[in-house]
Amino acid sequence: MAAIRTEYGPEGEILYLVPYPPENLPAVTRRDLEQAFEAARDDSLRPGRRATDARTRLIRFSAPEQPPLDLTLTDRDAASWAGAIDDVADLSTPHGISTCLRLLALVEVMGSAGWARDWFTLNRAGLDFHPALLQAAALTPLTATGGFAETALRALLPGSGGQQE
Repeated sequence: MAAIRTEYGPEGEILYLVPYPPENLPAVTRRDLEQAFEAARDDSLRPGRRATDARTRLIRFSAPEQPPLDLTLTDRDAASWAGAIDDVADLSTPHGISTCLRLLALVEVMGSAGWARDWFTLNRAGLDFHPALLQAAALTPLTATGGFAETALRALLPGSGGQQE
């Protein structure tokens, strides 16, 4: 895969220039997502978080004969998570960008899709993912917009007619 360039804006924002569309990003492992989530969670709980944690991050995908796609992480939590993920997965690599987008897409699905509630538990200690959900998120191809097609994600979950763990 072609290299991802990283540039910095005048106000500290970080721009990742990806020379292909999101659906060309590689699959990752379940452990990659576990480590990314652990880093993001630990960072959010740490007192005295770095001031740069929540810098705006923009991921610009460009491919020949397609208009560029900009994914801008302006939400403080999403930007902070991306900063923590950068520490463990290096967002200047296809693997790192893929890991970050997959974790953010998974959180989006968990918040919006009722069926997903069977695959995670939210309790006082935090969030616990069913391993099959993380495995499916690691392997499900990303869409042209950098998220998941819910049907593709569900197809990889046990009992859905897809792959078994």
